[in-house]
Amino acid sequence: MKEIYFDNAATTKVDKEVLKEMLPYFNKKYANASSSHFKGKEAKDAIEKARKIIADSINAMPEEIIFTSGGTESNNFALKGLFFSNYPEKDHIIITKIEHDCILNSCKFLEALGAKITYLNVDSEGFVDLEELKKSITEKTFLVSIMHVNNEIGTIQNLEEIGKICKEKNVLFHTDACQSFTKVPIDVKKQNLDLVTLNSHKIHGPKGVGALYVKKGTLITPLIDGGGHENGKRSGTENVSGIVGFGKAVEISKNNQDNIKKIEELRNYLIEGLMKIENVKINGPTGKNLDKRVCNNINVSFRNIEGESVMNHLGERKICVSTGSACSSHSLKTSHVLKALNLEPLDANSAIRISLSKYNTKEEADYFLKVLPIIVKKLRKISPFS
Repeated sequence: MKEIYFDNAATTKVDKEVLKEMLPYFNKKYANASSSHFKGKEAKDAIEKARKIIADSINAMPEEIIFTSGGTESNNFALKGLFFSNYPEKDHIIITKIEHDCILNSCKFLEALGAKITYLNVDSEGFVDLEELKKSITEKTFLVSIMHVNNEIGTIQNLEEIGKICKEKNVLFHTDACQSFTKVPIDVKKQNLDLVTLNSHKIHGPKGVGALYVKKGTLITPLIDGGGHENGKRSGTENVSGIVGFGKAVEISKNNQDNIKKIEELRNYLIEGLMKIENVKINGPTGKNLDKRVCNNINVSFRNIEGESVMNHLGERKICVSTGSACSSHSLKTSHVLKALNLEPLDANSAIRISLSKYNTKEEADYFLKVLPIIVKKLRKISPFS
C-alpha cells in the first residue's frame, strides 16, 4: 500500500490546477504588486481577481478582504487589532474553551494588557450553550470570537444563532473559519459576521497565505506597519503567487458538493468500521448530531492505550494521522479540547484524529481498518492500564 494521508485538518495537498495557476507568478509575472509599471499592474490585477473570488464565496465585498500570512495571523489581527481600537472604553472578550491555540494565546497576551476574557464551556459534543453566551455579554464586551468548526473534533457551531445574539447585544462577532471554509456555508450577512478568519492550505491551496474578512466600517488597529498595503490594514509586499493559488483553490471549491458528499460517505464508513473495535469512543458530534460534524473529521479514543503510540504504529505502515492540532502536536499535554468535553484523562490521551480530503479513497479506508485493530490489540496487550 502506498502512503495514506489522513491528516488533512493539519494541511492539504495542493491541487494540481492551483499549482498550475501559481507557477507563472514565480518566474514570468513576478513583479511587485505595488510597482507602477505594467508588470506591477499585472500582479496587482491577479491579487484583485483572487480577492473578488474569495469575497464572493462568503457574500462579502472585495474591499472587506485583507490578505495575511495565514489563519494564525488573521486570528491575532482580529483579537489584538480590535482590542487596541476599543480599550479602555471596552475591555471584555468572550471566547470558548475549545478555540485554537492562537486565539487562546492571543487572549493570554491581551489579559496581561488589561483585557477581561470569558471562556465559555461546551457540552460533551463541543457545542456552545447560547444562554450562557447571552448571560456573559456585558456593557464592556466588544467582541465574541467563536470558531465555526473545531479543528480536533469537527463540531460545527450555529453561527446564525450566535450572530443574532451578538447583533442584538451590539457586540462584534468574529469566527475562525479555517476548518469550515468551503466545506460549510459561510454568509457574512446572513450570519451577522463582522470578522472571519480564512486560510488557504486547508483547502488544497498553498501554505503561508490567508485572509481576514473585516466588515466595512469596523474600526481595527493594524498590527504591521509599513507601506500601507491592503488599504492600510496590513503592510508588507504581497505574496502574489500564494494569493493567486488561494483564489484558484476557492474557485475550484465552487463545485465542491460532490466532493463533500464523497468525503462524508467515507467518514461514515470509517466510523462504522472503528465502532467494530472493542472499547472505542468517537469524540464530538455523533448519532443524531452527526450532520453537525464537519464532513472530513473523526476523533476517536481507544481507551487504555496512548494515542501517540497508535499514531506511531500507523506511521510505520505509512499512514498519517494526528493526535490533535498540528500546532500543538509536539506537546505531551492533554488536549485542551478533549479536556473541555470532560473526557477522562485516559480517554483524552488515547485519542487520534483522522481527517480526510477529496483525494482519499475507500481502498485506503479498507487498508486502514484492516491494520488498525491489529495495532490496537498489540498495544492493549502491553498496556499497564488494560
